[in-house]
Amino acid sequence: MDDWREHAACRTEDPDLFFPIGTTGPAALQTEQAKAVCRTCPVQEQCLRWALDTGQTLGVWGGTGELERRALRRRESARRRSG
Repeated sequence: MDDWREHAACRTEDPDLFFPIGTTGPAALQTEQAKAVCRTCPVQEQCLRWALDTGQTLGVWGGTGELERRALRRRESARRRSG
């Protein structure tokens, strides 16, 4: 099976870019820089799906930040409960 991570745009980036500390000031800029890398990524959807499926709560994954993934998980959970 082909590993999507081999095709990720972030594979040559500093991993710290995707794990900002905090949510304001320099951390907000860092988050936007990480998301800019994600926007160029051919496997962005696979990355996001992996992050949701494995419960990644920290960092930028698949072009989403922590709060965005939390909201997506809530929506998915509500959808499953409603049938």
